Amino acid sequence: MEKYIKAISDGYYGYWNYLINEILNPSWHNYFYWLVGASLVIWLMEIVFPWRKNQALIREHFWLDIFYLFWNYFLFALVAYNALSMVAVEAFNDFLGLFGITNIVAIKVDQLPHWVQLLIIFVVRDFMQWAIHCMYHHVGWMWEFHKVHHSTREMGFAALLRYHWMENVIYRTLEYIPLAMIGFGITDFFIVHIFTLVLGQLGHANLYIPLGPFRYVINGPQMHLWHHARELPESHPHGFNYGISLSLWDFLFRTNYWPSDDENLPVGLPDEEKFPEDFVGQTLVPFKRIFAKGTKKTSEENPTGSLPNQPIN
Repeated sequence: MEKYIKAISDGYYGYWNYLINEILNPSWHNYFYWLVGASLVIWLMEIVFPWRKNQALIREHFWLDIFYLFWNYFLFALVAYNALSMVAVEAFNDFLGLFGITNIVAIKVDQLPHWVQLLIIFVVRDFMQWAIHCMYHHVGWMWEFHKVHHSTREMGFAALLRYHWMENVIYRTLEYIPLAMIGFGITDFFIVHIFTLVLGQLGHANLYIPLGPFRYVINGPQMHLWHHARELPESHPHGFNYGISLSLWDFLFRTNYWPSDDENLPVGLPDEEKFPEDFVGQTLVPFKRIFAKGTKKTSEENPTGSLPNQPIN
């Protein structure tokens, strides 16, 4: 127990120092200023070259999305995620130790050229995220959290990071083992994170980016806008275009749907769905709905309140 308490303490202390150092010491290897810089450049592109010319420069819920941008990329880690993830890693390693497993690296790629290593981690991670994203749209309780991301009614670069903090937990948890098995370090993650951040913001931006034949490989704003369509076709009742950075997976597994380049396509949740428009409400409503569904299901399965298979007197 002592080492878990130490992991929590080290997690908070270490991340606080890291965050302060990021802000006070700008450098080329700095998440904070890459996030700020990329966001400003892409926003400027939206202002100068807007695809939807009737969309306001400060679109609906713009500042909420800016808050989410910093919350999900930095603040959530400070509040809870970093410390809890360190505890989870310790617990997972202890669990493996029960079976005499001390190392889960299955494929050693550190002898490969550096650019090959980066390419492998990018492709493996993007495929994992595509698969997890599919789950968000097909698994009921996961969809409740993912609705936060789909609640935006006007697309822009900052919409990328409007998502519930539970998505961070689920993504990182399900990614951990596959990425750990190929053994990559934080330096590699930095480069991949920045690259995927820029691609993700461009994919949500109010920009027209003609990709030509590369549209079958790279996810762009024209294809991804359809992923956020308010009304889904009968052929794809759970959604489509799940690719994060790469569209390749959708074309390979036939989860693509891109009938036109319609800049005025209505996006967001269906009109009949009432969804909170503030951060606190969006944070709490998925838990409320999941709990309510669970309670209703239990009640329907056992309306008398008696124990299962218990005779009623």
